[in-house]
Amino acid sequence: MRKIWCACLVITSLMVPAFPALADSYGDTTELFKNAGASAAFFGSSYGYAVFPTIGKAGFVVGGAYGEGRVYQQGKYVGDTSMTQLSVGLQLGGQGYSEMVFFQDKRAFDEFTSGNFSFGGNVSAVAITAGASASAGTGSSTAGASGGKKDATTAGAYQKGVAVFTIAKGGLMYEASVSGQKFSYKAKAAK
Repeated sequence: MRKIWCACLVITSLMVPAFPALADSYGDTTELFKNAGASAAFFGSSYGYAVFPTIGKAGFVVGGAYGEGRVYQQGKYVGDTSMTQLSVGLQLGGQGYSEMVFFQDKRAFDEFTSGNFSFGGNVSAVAITAGASASAGTGSSTAGASGGKKDATTAGAYQKGVAVFTIAKGGLMYEASVSGQKFSYKAKAAK
């Protein structure tokens, strides 16, 4: 199983540069989500958030995804994070997407920054770009979307203190699988 996981991560890392870039930096990605109707309101009401400019995902029966991001507490950069995902089920292809994870309160933020945090297969994400993905969630649930990046009308909500939004960057992936995301966190080095 470990060999399959490693192979999926290698395939994913090779595919990421092939995706057209909608957001190349943390600031650009944050601006995309601030301008999207579905996620814009979360910036003013959340305790913190994690931003992933690019997550690459690939699969052929067994799949994987990987991305690196930054964590912000009340608008201030506090550390780095990475996301890994393993999925099993009917899937084929590869895609890249940006992801934003909002923390409703200090409890949810502290849980995420405690070191190892994961979403189960039942947590779903709101896909902001129309037609972005048939399965934008971290589980088997699908999420609807309407409009473009700047006029999304899909409503997101916190689930257990966390809300997740994605914007597709490119690629094509057919997926009917069970998966979960696992996050690691490393605090920014003190000066």
